[in-house]
Amino acid sequence: MHKTTIDNFQSGLVWFRRDLRLQDQHALFLALKHCEKVYCVFVFDTDILDLLPRSDRRVEFIHASLVNLDEHLKKTTQSTDVRLITLHGSAKEEIPQIAELLGVQAVFTNHDDEPTSLSRDSLIRGKLAAQGVSFFDFKDHVIFERSEVLTQTGNPYGVFTPYKNAWLKKVTALDLQSFDIKPYTANFATLKPAHLKKLKSSIHTLEEMGFEPTNLNQLGVHTGIDGGDFLFKDFLKRMDQYQETRDFPSIKGPSYLGVHLRFGTVSIRALARVALERANAGSAGAAVWLSELIWRDFYAQILHHHPRVATRSFKPEYDSIQWEDDKAAKKLFKAWCDGETGFPIVDAAMRQINSTGYMHNRLRMVAASFLVKDLGIDWRWGEAYFAKHLIDFDLASNNGGWQWASSSGCDAQPYFRIFNPTSQSERFDPKGAFIYRYLPELQNLGLPALHTPWLAKPMELLSANLKLGKDYPLPIVDHAKAREKTLMRYSVVKTAKKK
Repeated sequence: MHKTTIDNFQSGLVWFRRDLRLQDQHALFLALKHCEKVYCVFVFDTDILDLLPRSDRRVEFIHASLVNLDEHLKKTTQSTDVRLITLHGSAKEEIPQIAELLGVQAVFTNHDDEPTSLSRDSLIRGKLAAQGVSFFDFKDHVIFERSEVLTQTGNPYGVFTPYKNAWLKKVTALDLQSFDIKPYTANFATLKPAHLKKLKSSIHTLEEMGFEPTNLNQLGVHTGIDGGDFLFKDFLKRMDQYQETRDFPSIKGPSYLGVHLRFGTVSIRALARVALERANAGSAGAAVWLSELIWRDFYAQILHHHPRVATRSFKPEYDSIQWEDDKAAKKLFKAWCDGETGFPIVDAAMRQINSTGYMHNRLRMVAASFLVKDLGIDWRWGEAYFAKHLIDFDLASNNGGWQWASSSGCDAQPYFRIFNPTSQSERFDPKGAFIYRYLPELQNLGLPALHTPWLAKPMELLSANLKLGKDYPLPIVDHAKAREKTLMRYSVVKTAKKK
C-alpha cells in the first residue's frame, strides 16, 4: 500500500467522522505525532442531516457519543480547556472555514469510501489546497481496504471464501497494532480567546439542530467510547459460544457492536486482534465472529471497486428481473414495513427494527428474503427501508446483505434458494420467545400454532381470544405459490446471461 509522507506542522486539525474515539484512532495518532498543536472537530453535516427525519436514533447516538468523546478528551489531557469543537453546517464549507480560523497547516481525517463521501472529500481537499492547507486521510474503519487484498491476477475478489482465505494469509500483527496516543497527549491544543468568541462553547444540542430525542435511552442503548468498551467486555465472556448462539434472536448471542463499528466508538483492530488470537487458540466462536468482521472488509472493497452496486445489481443480468411495482405491490410493501404480513417471524423482525432501530442478523436475512422472494418486490425498496431505520446502517454492508438475499450480489445465495419463513421461525425461535416479545397480540397462542396462526384450529384461536384478520392479519401471500412465481421471475436471469 502507498505510504503517505507527512511533514511536521505547527498545528493541525483532526476531523472526526466515523471514528468517534481517542485511542487507536489512526488520523488522530498521526496528527498528534506530526503537529505541535492539534485541534479536534466534528461537523454535524447538514448535507446529511437535512435528509433525515427529525427523530433519528443515529443522530442521537452520534450526539451522545460526541459528549462522551469530549469527556474523554478532557480526562486524557487533564484539562477543561481542551475540547471537541462541533460545527453545524455543510462540511464542504465548514472544514475549510475552521481550518482558516484556527490557522492550521494540515487537516487529518480517516477514509470514508462511500461514493458521496469521496466526492465531498475531493472538493474539500481542493479548497484546502487553495488555502495552502494539506489534507491527509488514512485507513481506520477496516483492516484491509480498497486494493489491499487482490487475487493473484491483481483483480478484486467477488467471492467471499477466497477473499477470507487471502485476508487470513495476509494479516499480520502489524495490521492489528494499536495506535497509542499516550506519548503525544500534550500536543492537544487549547482554544484561544479569539477562537472562543467565534465558536460555540458547547456541543450542539439535538434541539438546536432541529432534532428531537428518540427512545434511545429507554432502550438502554450503550453509546460512545464507554458504551463500546462495555459491550466488548461483555461479549468477550460469550465469544467462544458465538457460533452456537448467533442465529437465535431470543438469545443474547451477538456482540451488539454493529453501531459502534459503524461510528468508530470501538477500534476494528482491537476487535479483530482478540478474535484472531482466540480463533488461533481453537475457539470456534471467535473464528466465526472473525469471519463476520472479514465480511465487513469484503463488502467495503466491493463498494470501492464497484460503486455501481449502490444503485444496481452486482450481477448485471439480475437487473433484467421484472419486480412487482403496482398499487398492490405498494400495499404489500407497507404490510411488510409495518410488520403486518401474517407471518409472525417476519412481523416480529419488522416490529423490532421499527421500535428499536436494530434487527437481529438472522432476521435481516429472513425479512429480506420474504420481501424479495415471497412478495416479488425490488430489493432496493427494502435496502432503503433498512437504511432509514437501522441505527447501525452502513452502505457497504447493508447493500451487500440485500444483494445477497436477492441473489443479485457477489457470492450471493442461489436464486432458487428461498427461505421458508415458517421453517426459519420453527428452527431459530422454537419456543416463540422472540415472537411473543414483539407480537403481544399472539401471547395466548401456543406452539406450534404460533409459527403458523392461519393453520391453528378454531378452538386454539378461541382459547387465545384471537380473531385472524382482525387481531392479527391472515398471510398476505401463499409461500408455496410465491416460491413458484419467484422461480419463474428469476428465470430471465438465465436468458440474460446468454446474451
